[in-house]
Amino acid sequence: MNYHRYIDLDVINGPGNRCTLFVSGCEHKCPGCYNASTWPADSGHPFTDAEADRIIDDLQDTRIIRRGLSLSGGDPLFPGNCEEVLKLVRRVKTECPGKDIWLWTGYRLENLSPAQKAVLEYVDVLVDGPFVQAKRDPSLLFRGSSNQRILDLTAEHQLAESA
Repeated sequence: MNYHRYIDLDVINGPGNRCTLFVSGCEHKCPGCYNASTWPADSGHPFTDAEADRIIDDLQDTRIIRRGLSLSGGDPLFPGNCEEVLKLVRRVKTECPGKDIWLWTGYRLENLSPAQKAVLEYVDVLVDGPFVQAKRDPSLLFRGSSNQRILDLTAEHQLAESA
């Protein structure tokens, strides 16, 4: 997996102070996308164990408290990204208790593959759906177009655990 940018202190991509990783790779290629440079899966920089360690260290930093990790792109659920993203979100949930994970994807929750769904087992909030230029609305919080949904997955995880 490659990534384009890592922001160690971000207040835009989700609530509170956050770490944000923009991964490479997206097959949606939405017209009007503000991150079109992230579409090629081989663009950007290789995501290494050292990068994952840096994210964990930043999330554990007690001098500047971060609420959690935001994963954007590109698309974190791009099939070529799922294995590395799964490793990262597992580490965050194991090594950074109490931190939430937000993930943006152009896929719809109902259409995800088993590998993509495995990632969501560790995600608290999913923003799903492609960006649609005709439905662009700058007043929307945490999404670019009105067709995109903000889904709280923590309630679904709790239901699955109690079943």
